[in-house]
Amino acid sequence: MADKKTINAKVASKKAVEVKTLDQLKEELVKLRNNYRESQRSHQMGELVNPRALTVQRKSIARTLTAIKQAELSAVKSDQKEEN
Repeated sequence: MADKKTINAKVASKKAVEVKTLDQLKEELVKLRNNYRESQRSHQMGELVNPRALTVQRKSIARTLTAIKQAELSAVKSDQKEEN
C-alpha cells in the first residue's frame, strides 16, 4: 500500500505544476464534458469496458469547475483591491 506522505507529495507537486488561465480552464472543461458524454453513450451501448471511468471523469469536471470558480473569485478580489 502506498505511503500517505508519498501520495500527498504527488498531489501537491501536481497542483503546483498546473497553473492555467481562465480561458484554458474553460477549454479544458468543454473537452472533459465532451469526453464524458461520449463515455456515457458508449456505456449505454455496452461498449465501455470500465464504467469507473465515468466517475473519474465526473470528478475531473468538478475539479475543473472548482478551479474556474477560484480563478474568477481571485480576479474579483484583485479588482476590488485595485479600486481601493
